[in-house]
Amino acid sequence: MSTIFTVKALRLFMRRPVIYILILLLSCLLIVLWWPIDNGSNCSSLAVLKSKKPKYQVQASQVIIKPWLGQHHVYGIFMLPERYKESPFFVLSVKDVGEFCYRPFGYSQSYDDVVAKPGTYLIRYYILTRMAMKNIFKGGYGELKQPQNWTLTVQEPTTNQLSSTKSQ
Repeated sequence: MSTIFTVKALRLFMRRPVIYILILLLSCLLIVLWWPIDNGSNCSSLAVLKSKKPKYQVQASQVIIKPWLGQHHVYGIFMLPERYKESPFFVLSVKDVGEFCYRPFGYSQSYDDVVAKPGTYLIRYYILTRMAMKNIFKGGYGELKQPQNWTLTVQEPTTNQLSSTKSQ
């Protein structure tokens, strides 16, 4: 009986392979977009945001949303005062996408069309391409590309961090 079922299923598949392939591809896309994400950081965005320590918040100067170009094409550019270069963690909050805690990495005086003002530096923070695509599929492209919806939160540096920055 199982061989009869297998033969019938195979005949049905051979009649309409395109439909089954499309269903398979759609299923794979859904799994990739909604799979839980772990950024591997030991930083907790909730702990940083709920902390009683003073914080500095800044909105993005510019937002780049081009997920169709692949990885690392969805990011915000933020202008921060020099004294925050030694901060241990930054929390990126993107409206309707989530909050992401990162260790600082890579800063510059210019990215794309944005140039840092004196006494400041620029830093780029990315969100995962699949997170952006998920938001775009839900109709959030307009919200995602607005710089005021991207907020970077930094804890005020301690006196030890400030003194080490000045000595360099």
